[in-house]
Amino acid sequence: MSSAKRKTLIGVLLLLSGIVAGLVLSSSLNIHNQSIAQNKEVSLQSKSILDQFSTALTEVSDAAKPSVVNISITKKVSVQNSFGNFFDDPMFKRFFGDESPHSHPNKKFESKALGSGVIVREDGYILTNSHVVRDVDEIMVKLSDKTEYKGKVIGTDPKTDLAVIKIEAKNLPILKMADSEKLRVGDVVLAIGNPYGLSQTVTMGIVSAVGRSDVGIADYEDFIQIDAAINPGNSGGALVNSHAELVGVNTAIFSTTGGYQGIGFAIPSNMVKSVMESLMKNGKVVRGWLGVNIQPLTPELAKSFGTKAQKGVLVADVMDGGPADKAGLKRGDVIIFFEGKDAESTRELRNMVAATKPGTSVSLVVVRDNKEMTIKLTIGELPDEKQAEQSVSQEESRQNKLKGVSIQELTQTIKERFNIPAKVTGVIVTNVTDESPAASVLKQGDVIQEINRKRINSMKDYEHVLSGLKKDDDLLLLINRGGSFIYVTISNKQ
Repeated sequence: MSSAKRKTLIGVLLLLSGIVAGLVLSSSLNIHNQSIAQNKEVSLQSKSILDQFSTALTEVSDAAKPSVVNISITKKVSVQNSFGNFFDDPMFKRFFGDESPHSHPNKKFESKALGSGVIVREDGYILTNSHVVRDVDEIMVKLSDKTEYKGKVIGTDPKTDLAVIKIEAKNLPILKMADSEKLRVGDVVLAIGNPYGLSQTVTMGIVSAVGRSDVGIADYEDFIQIDAAINPGNSGGALVNSHAELVGVNTAIFSTTGGYQGIGFAIPSNMVKSVMESLMKNGKVVRGWLGVNIQPLTPELAKSFGTKAQKGVLVADVMDGGPADKAGLKRGDVIIFFEGKDAESTRELRNMVAATKPGTSVSLVVVRDNKEMTIKLTIGELPDEKQAEQSVSQEESRQNKLKGVSIQELTQTIKERFNIPAKVTGVIVTNVTDESPAASVLKQGDVIQEINRKRINSMKDYEHVLSGLKKDDDLLLLINRGGSFIYVTISNKQ
């Protein structure tokens, strides 16, 4: 072989050797890098943070779970037979026998359901939801240690969806109640209960919102909104904070499917506490009462009344003989403070009044004719439903065709606001509800001067004339509207 060919061959061999060496090195580096990637460890700092968080959740759960119980209820229901005597036919019984439920139209069958509860006293008092235990035949309570007891209802309050039941047991673990006013959006919370019969289930989330109302679940609403997963069976269970303290009682979910969709509601512990204490003491809830009908103060209403108040609650009506009437509160007053606390919404004022013990002396700050004034009054007791229904019935009878019409004394300030001539006297219409018989006749700002040819110069005249009317009497009114005098009628034919 010539020297030139030998050199060429050596070069080719060296090139091939380099390529092979490169491939081997590359493969080795890839394997090494993969090994490094596979062996990458979590930092000690991250481990420590996660370990502490996990330990904290475990400790809170362990501290709270023993105080949460499972509640199973049994209710007897009757089956309606919509098939007449068909199932009594001998031919039917020949094939199916006598065991069809339809062959016993008056027979009652048992319906079972599940819920949760929270032990609040060592001697067996347990909080739950009213809808869990109301009108049931039997209540069974299972503790965290699997022991079971029969429960009895101490009292229910559908207006807040809370109830207290009792079992015959002692030295039970209880949950300390926290101040729910200190709860903040973003706080971590745990929901503990019995979803779908799965006892002692714990889910974690945060407080999504506080002070939720107008949800349509109860009459008195001030809900904590959470995103911790709660499902059917969680009702009456505990919502606890990071200190394993009770901040709320889980009561409902917002769902289009019947299951968890990220929105749950709990009754705050401050409301729970007052209702619970009243149920345990009286078997019912005794609430405070002002004796007024209230509505939100909208910018339009504020403008119509000529008030500079930017917040507060408008008094739409004052009930005869009620605490507010005795203290001198009037229609058109704007309540801005109750016992030094802002009355920014009807919900807030209603809840504050309801939580005040009857007989308590309180002070209200109201705006009347653009002047702030303090009114002191003694809180009364909210009438029960039967008394309230009777009162409403009497009020409707008294007001007859003017039911749903809110009126106020015609002051100089109001005259100037509505450009009403100085010589005009009477009472001014401040609101007419859509359901009122006068809805298509009267308008806000109308001045009523006569009712059935009887002169109206003041609120006293108005009340006196109405008290003498019969329920079905037709009305002839003389009103001033926009500076013009017109007669209008309100009758059954409208």
